[in-house]
Amino acid sequence: MVASALTPPRAVVEHLVRQAVYQRLGKPLPRGASAPSPLVVNVRARHCHLTPEAVEQLFGKGHRLTVHQGLYQEGEFAAEETVTLIGPRSRVISNLRIVGPCRGVNQVELAYTDAIALGFEVPLRPSGNIQGAPGCRLMGPAGVFEMGEGVIRAARHVHLAPKDAEFYGVRPGEYMKLRVGGECGLVLERVLCRVEPGFKLEVHIDTDEGNACNLRPSTACDLFK
Repeated sequence: MVASALTPPRAVVEHLVRQAVYQRLGKPLPRGASAPSPLVVNVRARHCHLTPEAVEQLFGKGHRLTVHQGLYQEGEFAAEETVTLIGPRSRVISNLRIVGPCRGVNQVELAYTDAIALGFEVPLRPSGNIQGAPGCRLMGPAGVFEMGEGVIRAARHVHLAPKDAEFYGVRPGEYMKLRVGGECGLVLERVLCRVEPGFKLEVHIDTDEGNACNLRPSTACDLFK
């Protein structure tokens, strides 16, 4: 889904090396290298967030999510547990990954191509804004959970710590642009800013967007207003 928290993304390594080289040469850092944090851009495949109650209904009373792989944001992880999503006209997606820890609302995040294949018409929403979004049925080894609402396409967004927001001159809820280089280079507009202490600088895009620009670990990316 995204880079493991145990393996530093290439952008992090390059950022540290670049700063060390300029420091050794005694030269002032250019703007990109002087940023407080390296820019990491990750593609998030389809996944779901669940409440503790939903986890128990799907996996059994008292069940708690098991860490499969740590994600880039501190405390987040891809869980060992997966579910089957049953959409309109009984079309299904198997092995839909749960992202932990548990949250206060149940939410499924799909790219548009996923939604079309399932027969959904999903709204484009910031994560957590699920009111009026279509529901679905989730099936686990211990039972079925009926989601009355919560299937969305998550809006592209960037996580920023306060120091990153200050550097880029943005506030929570504002929008930035992401320039992606390479042979399929493009500019993604309306990248929603989410600012909280403890966040690492990271842009999340979905699989449709990642495929459109052929994003790779070596692809140069630039974030700007």
